[in-house]
Amino acid sequence: MRHSTISMIVSTIVATSLAIVLVAPDAGAKPSKPQPIVFSGQGNNLDAYNADPPFKRQRVITTVDKDPDGKDINAQICFFPKVKGRAQWFIAGEDTGQPDPPQGWGIFALRGKKVGKLSATQVGKLTPTYQASLDNAENYGCGFLSGNRVITTDIGDQAEGDGNGQLIVWFPPFNRTKVRYCKIDTGIATAGGIATDRGDIYLTSARPTTAGVWRYTGPFPTSDTAAGGCAKKDSTGAPLADTVNKTLFIPSGEPLATPNAIARSPRGWYVSSVINGVIAEYDKQGKFLRTVLSIPAGEQLGSKPYSTGTPLGIAVDRRGNLFYADIGLVLDDGIGPGDHTGSVRRIRFVKGRPQPPQILAKNLEYPDGIGIFLP
Repeated sequence: MRHSTISMIVSTIVATSLAIVLVAPDAGAKPSKPQPIVFSGQGNNLDAYNADPPFKRQRVITTVDKDPDGKDINAQICFFPKVKGRAQWFIAGEDTGQPDPPQGWGIFALRGKKVGKLSATQVGKLTPTYQASLDNAENYGCGFLSGNRVITTDIGDQAEGDGNGQLIVWFPPFNRTKVRYCKIDTGIATAGGIATDRGDIYLTSARPTTAGVWRYTGPFPTSDTAAGGCAKKDSTGAPLADTVNKTLFIPSGEPLATPNAIARSPRGWYVSSVINGVIAEYDKQGKFLRTVLSIPAGEQLGSKPYSTGTPLGIAVDRRGNLFYADIGLVLDDGIGPGDHTGSVRRIRFVKGRPQPPQILAKNLEYPDGIGIFLP
C-alpha cells in the first residue's frame, strides 16, 4: 500500500466520522515454548520483533526502492496452518511496481524461528480484478477457511462512493501467480481486517454505508465453478458467488468511530478504530464489554500524534497479549500519517486488566498491519 494511498484512506475515514511500562520476564524462568514473533510492515518493508522486551527487531523483507530484489509489503499478515516438511508460509500485502503488475497479496515461505535468523522468499501471489474505483483500490485483510482456502479483502473506494471493497475466497494451489478465486461480496465500504471463527468470517468496514463489523456465514464457495457455488460473474467478468449470507454483527458508533481491524479476545473480540485511537472489546455475541485502549483525557490530535497512538492493525498472541500497528495520525494541513510518527505496541493484561501500552518500535513510516508467528 503506497504512502499516499494510506493518507487518502485515513482522510476519508475522518470525513465520514465526524510513562511506558516495561515488565521484564523472570530472569530464572525458561519459557516452555518459543516466544511469539510479531510481524509488521512499515515504509513498505517487513519487520519482525520479539514479543517480549527488549523487543529485538529484524528487517525480513526490504522495499524494492532500497533493494532491487526486494518487495513492497503492507497490510494484515496471516500465517498459514503449518504443514509438516514445508517451510512456514504467510500472506502479506504485496504491491511491488503497482499498477504493473497490479497490487495483490504475496505468498511467502518463511525460514527460521528466531528474530535475527529469519528469511522469506516469495512463492506466489494472489491478484484479483478490482471494481472500478474513484481512487486506487488496495489490498488489506487476509485469513483462512477449511479446505486450505484463503480469504482476502481489498479496500475499494477510499474517499467517497457507496463502497466497492471486496471479500474474496481463493483456492489452492498457491505456489504460483495465477490462482483461482471466487468473489463473495463486492459492495463493502472501506473493507478492513478479517478474522474467522467456527467457519464464519468476521470483516470490518470503516465507512458508511456499511460501517461496522459484519459476520458472513457459509457455505462458502469451494471452487470457481457453478458446482462449487460460484456461477455468477461480477462487473469485471470475474467469478462471483451465487449467494452471500451476512449480518451486521457490531454496528459502528461510540466507541467505534471507524471499525478497522478485528482479532480474537479471551471473551470474544477486539476491534480497532484508528481515527479516535480506540481498541474496544466485545463478547462472542457482539455486545460491548469495555474499552481496552483510548486516548488520555484532554489530549487532542495536532502536529504530534496521540501519546497512545492510532491503532489500525491488531493481533493477539497465544498468551493473550494484544499488539497493534499505530499508523501515527497527525493533524497538519489535514489529517493523515505523519513523517515517521508510527509505532508498533503491545498491551499486556494483569488479572484481566489492560496495562499501559509498551512500545516495540517507534519513528516508523505508516505501519498499517500486523501478524503473529507462533514458532
